[in-house]
Amino acid sequence: MRATILLACLLTVHFQRAGLSETAIPGRYSDGRPSATLRLDAKDAGVVIRHGEGPSECDVYGAREAIVFEQDGEYLLHYDGAGPEGWLACLATSCNLTDWELHGPVLDLGSPGSKDSATATSPWVIREGDRWHMFYLGSPNASPPPERCPAFPYLTLKAVSSSPRGPWRKQYDVTPFTTKRDSYYSATASPGHVLKAGGDYLMFFSASTPYPNVKRTVGIARSSDLDAAWQIDEQPIVPLDEQIENSSLYYEEANGLWFLFTNHIGVNEQGQEFTDAIWTYWTDNLDEWDPKHKAIVLDGENCTWSNRCIGMPSAVKVGERLAIMYDAPGGDRIDHMHRDIGLAWLDLPLRPPSNGKRQP
Repeated sequence: MRATILLACLLTVHFQRAGLSETAIPGRYSDGRPSATLRLDAKDAGVVIRHGEGPSECDVYGAREAIVFEQDGEYLLHYDGAGPEGWLACLATSCNLTDWELHGPVLDLGSPGSKDSATATSPWVIREGDRWHMFYLGSPNASPPPERCPAFPYLTLKAVSSSPRGPWRKQYDVTPFTTKRDSYYSATASPGHVLKAGGDYLMFFSASTPYPNVKRTVGIARSSDLDAAWQIDEQPIVPLDEQIENSSLYYEEANGLWFLFTNHIGVNEQGQEFTDAIWTYWTDNLDEWDPKHKAIVLDGENCTWSNRCIGMPSAVKVGERLAIMYDAPGGDRIDHMHRDIGLAWLDLPLRPPSNGKRQP
């Protein structure tokens, strides 16, 4: 039984954390899952952080899931560093998004038996008064060394600090939310972009069903208190068949639209799944999302260094442009390990593409 569970975890991690569909043409997938036919092309600037350059080998096996924000003129980026002990959230800082100082892990693994004993990664942070709140991904399961890839369940855990740089104090007594059996978030209920809307906080979290029929989407969790439990919407923002995971939102004041950037999971002719592209969805109402309103932002067609595999995006405004941070393995590889972090740009204001035209 243990071997069966481990095999399921390994396959799930491979499917969720690796590459893309084998065709660069957005269109039909072998299993009929929805595709994006419009494009909102970003201009790629290439690799900005290479794995293996962090202190104490913290990212020797890969740098993944770059989550960026700006504070007092400085850009702070948390990424998943795959190190000798497992995957941990690492910090990098920059003044220009291209030259980065790597500081190493800001979280450590929990004690044996804890919810983050195998990984503590992918943190989203938000400031409230003089406190910084971090929501990070934890799991008690991972594949064998040296990869130590996080495996289901993917959980949302919490930490707090007086500074965006840390140090961070874990709050094991706070459970924001967790997976729920027979729901759209039965295997994954992991953190995503947090924003304040009116008097409430909204988190656009990653959700999925378990192996062997893994389907993925984004849901909304709501709370008026960052140190309390969150309520999860009964339905996700788009159907599970959309096969998306992770979220980063940008509000375009020029037209009143919200753009959600996410990575899409494609499938090749052999039925193998990979993250094949960054997609964006747009809406004028955070509570209402139309799955038809979507476009490809970055894939093997416009990425300059990774031809097949594009990972998780996060977005931050820089002057008259929007920066998109992402990860990828490079070349024709689709491996979930040994990835680097790249940077791409979109000109502002953002406008949805229409009538099948490409929107630069």
